[in-house]
Amino acid sequence: MAVGAAKGNAPQAYEIAKAQFGENNDVVTSLKAAVSAGTTTDPTWAAPLVDTYQRFTGDFLEYLRPQTIIGKFGANGVPALRRIPFNVSIVGQTSGGSAGWVGEGAPKPLTKFDYNDVNLRWAKVAAIAVITDELLRFSNPGAEALVRDNLAAAVIERLDIDFVNPAKAAVSNVSPASITNGVTPIASSGTDEDAIRADIKALMQTYLAANVSPTSAVWIMPSMVALSLSLMSNPLGQAAFPGITMTGGTFNGMPVIVSDYVPAGTVILANANDIFLADDGQVTIDASREASLQMNDAPTAGATTSVSLWQTNSVGIRAELL
Repeated sequence: MAVGAAKGNAPQAYEIAKAQFGENNDVVTSLKAAVSAGTTTDPTWAAPLVDTYQRFTGDFLEYLRPQTIIGKFGANGVPALRRIPFNVSIVGQTSGGSAGWVGEGAPKPLTKFDYNDVNLRWAKVAAIAVITDELLRFSNPGAEALVRDNLAAAVIERLDIDFVNPAKAAVSNVSPASITNGVTPIASSGTDEDAIRADIKALMQTYLAANVSPTSAVWIMPSMVALSLSLMSNPLGQAAFPGITMTGGTFNGMPVIVSDYVPAGTVILANANDIFLADDGQVTIDASREASLQMNDAPTAGATTSVSLWQTNSVGIRAELL
């Protein structure tokens, strides 16, 4: 943003950053080093620039991921998802064979096994924010935080919604299906303590009927459902489910992830070890003054109507997560 406010003038960007953040700030250090030309391989002449920019990207990533549902797996007692590389093919077995007792001189039975092949490609989530030169030129650090917060919120929302939304089907070469897509839901039997325990039993029966051991099971639910469970009490006035709070905790001995992007009234029991995650671990931030953009939250490929950032004295900042 300092470079943008200075319109690419490195010394001026340095002075702007120094006035905003103080002389010892990482931003100021990087801009001061950038005044002179150098290479990324020299240990003292410009190589620190590469490290600084990597720290910036990591800082944005750190700010973003703990707020997502995916980012809460593998932290604070929640089992981790199974990590895999991008663009892999996984062979699975869909049925098992069988054997039988054979009498003397009797023919032995044949059996067969069924397999399938699942291809896991890559996908990315992206958001672009457009701000004016005037905002860059006259802003204080609050404007920088505003841009960061809005970009993070947009990526968080899309990740969380599409991770758990039952209606989210896979789109070839664009996006994966949600973890609940194609799952037959179990209707709740009621809202009192006995009904909730019956619902837990029904969920566990589904796991066991599929020969799945829920050793890494995690509850995912809206905060209102978590709050309602935490407020329930038995006839003696004791908490019916003492381990759960509005922000998480445990429910029936299993950790809880709370997110308001889970559809209202929906509770998900996910087995973390059975969910494969390919994650680049890097949020890329790019900015441009010369691009032409469709000022639309649902742009279409090949559209001719666009707005020139250069013509409107604007800057487009893009956040992208693979």
